[in-house]
Amino acid sequence: MMWQDLVFMIGSSLSIVFLAPTLRDSSARVPLGTSLPSMGIGFVYATTFFTLGMSFSAAGALAAGTMWSLIALFRSPQGVSMKLVARENLALFVADLQYWLDRRRSGRPTTEQYVSFDHGSSNAYGQGNGR
Repeated sequence: MMWQDLVFMIGSSLSIVFLAPTLRDSSARVPLGTSLPSMGIGFVYATTFFTLGMSFSAAGALAAGTMWSLIALFRSPQGVSMKLVARENLALFVADLQYWLDRRRSGRPTTEQYVSFDHGSSNAYGQGNGR
């Protein structure tokens, strides 16, 4: 293990310790403009650390990103957070995810999802133009 991996993991762990009171305080309000970018940065750092082989740093950054996502979900002042998990939105998300997984399993190249226009012999639906 590199010493830098340990330092980054300790830093992420400290941020989780410092964020825990915010998540526990039901009267806390953190703007989405703060929590969403912090969440994104945590997940990007986790991915970056993982690709560099710094697994402890990646785990710490993933945990910090997860903590920020929980803060965004439960502690936003606008009340938008509960709309993110509304049953209709969740059902739509699950349907989209199922559609995406089915397309990935079909073995068809992903480029087939785009419509190709052949100017002169067919329209957008692949039908001839009658010439």
